Amino acid sequence: MRSIADGELEVTKSFADEMAYCLGCLSCTSACPAGVDYGSLFEAARAESERTGVSASPMRSLIRFLSLRFLLVHPWALRAQGRLLWFYEASGVRRLLRKSGIYSLLPRRIGEIEKQTLTIRRQFSDEIIAEVERPRGPVRHRVVILTGCIQDIAFSDVNRATVDVLLENGCEVTTPRSQSCCGSLHAHNGDLETAKALARRQLDSIDPSGFDAILSNSAGCGSHLKHYGHLLADDPRYAAKAAAWSAKLRDIFEWLVEKGFRKPAPPAAAQTPRPVTYHEACHLCHGQKISAQPREILRALPGFQLRECPEATLCCGSAGVYSLTQPVTATWLRDRKVANLRTTGAEVVATANPGCQLHILQGFKAEQPPAPHSMPRVVHPIVLLAEAYRDEAKPS
Repeated sequence: MRSIADGELEVTKSFADEMAYCLGCLSCTSACPAGVDYGSLFEAARAESERTGVSASPMRSLIRFLSLRFLLVHPWALRAQGRLLWFYEASGVRRLLRKSGIYSLLPRRIGEIEKQTLTIRRQFSDEIIAEVERPRGPVRHRVVILTGCIQDIAFSDVNRATVDVLLENGCEVTTPRSQSCCGSLHAHNGDLETAKALARRQLDSIDPSGFDAILSNSAGCGSHLKHYGHLLADDPRYAAKAAAWSAKLRDIFEWLVEKGFRKPAPPAAAQTPRPVTYHEACHLCHGQKISAQPREILRALPGFQLRECPEATLCCGSAGVYSLTQPVTATWLRDRKVANLRTTGAEVVATANPGCQLHILQGFKAEQPPAPHSMPRVVHPIVLLAEAYRDEAKPS
């Protein structure tokens, strides 16, 4: 990668294929004693591979255009697709098509992609969250929440739970309307120019000087959002604002533990603790070095007992669009992750990234032969904390 960046070597198809095969999970940065910034090297190398077009094909170019340059650039288009996917599921069309066997007549890859279709929430984040919400008591902090793109259309409940938790901890929460993609998928897939354009759009819509913190609840997004200062360092108009943005960007767990979150009160009646385990999203533990904080929150939940998962920091195989571009390796990693999660006997699997949550859930559904156990609940830890706060208000 360094030799290519220095112009000493030409980009070849084999090099581009190697970059495409890499998960980009950043576990090598955790393992490297020299502290090499592999993430920046990796993104630059993928960008160079894309610039030369050594792996280009009409189908690949079409998919990249529709996903990276259209859907993820235009929030209205992504939401329109989300509405269609919701109707596809809610109307029963998906169930009928599956029963009809039509997917068995199509190329195998189409059937595999259809199985990964997102389950879409009926309401998006700005339909269930007010633009500004204030706590019942004194305001200790003013924060802004980033709702994301996949998080918004598939897990708007996570965003609602995030706001609820912050309100319980004395935060005035601003949730800007019609937010756009942060650009993480573009940067990770070699489209740095679009990533920069999306970063500028974020900086134009949110002034970091007006808030104590800018909060993300998605591991992959947060890792990229913290690097806006690096991404736009050479932009004379945006460099200073991007640096200020990066200085205030926090992951939700990082912020809550740093400020001292309120631990939920235990129920009046003793309960048998339910086992919960934790899968570490790669861009949270390796990309942001946040590992202890989510566990601190999980251990504070009444009625739960944290059980550590073997290979908790091993990638689940989701890795952005990796499960679509490298399905064989992604499935192998997913099945290994599910097997490790099963060894804990946990009823609840907590993870802090939408891609991980979807991929692991698909792994439980795809177990062969079907496991004799019930399928664990796969959920963001912040949802569990919000539920614990709500349970305090219920009559005993």
